[in-house]
Amino acid sequence: MFAYVGILDSGLGGLTVARALRGRAPALPIFYLGDTAWFPYGGQDPRELEERVLTVGRSLIDHGCTALVVACNTATSAALERLRAELPVPVIGMEPPLKPAAARTTSGRVIVLATAGTASGERLARLEATHASGVTVHTVPMPGLADLIEAGRARDPQVLEMLERAIGEPIALGADAVALGCTHYGFIEEPLRRMLPPHVAIIDAADAVARRTLAVLAEAGQRVPAGAPLQVDYDVTGDHRAFAAALECLRDVGEALPDLADIRRRPVATGS
Repeated sequence: MFAYVGILDSGLGGLTVARALRGRAPALPIFYLGDTAWFPYGGQDPRELEERVLTVGRSLIDHGCTALVVACNTATSAALERLRAELPVPVIGMEPPLKPAAARTTSGRVIVLATAGTASGERLARLEATHASGVTVHTVPMPGLADLIEAGRARDPQVLEMLERAIGEPIALGADAVALGCTHYGFIEEPLRRMLPPHVAIIDAADAVARRTLAVLAEAGQRVPAGAPLQVDYDVTGDHRAFAAALECLRDVGEALPDLADIRRRPVATGS
């Protein structure tokens, strides 16, 4: 059986995972679903979000997807176990890359940039307890940052000011690794790199998730085609025009995105 990977996120942040996956498997069929009608997931009631993510996951399977990547930390926290229990395909989740950050630090201090929901969530607390023993973790909530990126404003002066305020103190204290705890944040890696000292590592989970996805496909006996790069099919549950405009803004500031094909289907799973 050939693989057909479905990727879901509340918006465009999961395209960082699609980009990484496309870089490793150019001909792998991918369908990306941005649940923009419910953006941001971080502001939703956890029980309602669990049901919503399950509904969106089922819609991807109905579309023919043979594996599912939940390219969102909040959605993973809310629904990963239930998705794996109830869906008949492999499901790969997302979590802040605290473990590799803690393994990499030589100063014993790391920064986790995260949405407010992820910063206060049990999954991040478990990661810190399990993988960051002896490491000082500066968890920095970034309210509003994902919203600006979702609007295509990843190089906005307001974004740069938010980042400078967030990292200034922990960097002054010696933090030498920054874990990006939201898929949207992969789109601000370049300006973040410019304001950090050269020795500070930026760790994004997107490529690790891409590698894990390909490993899971192999374990499940799902074949990854070889050949020329394919477009990534996508749909959104909200405003197509706003989503397309944000993509163009990201491209205009130099962000590499996979070649995308808007399938212009009737929006999937639009119920509230």
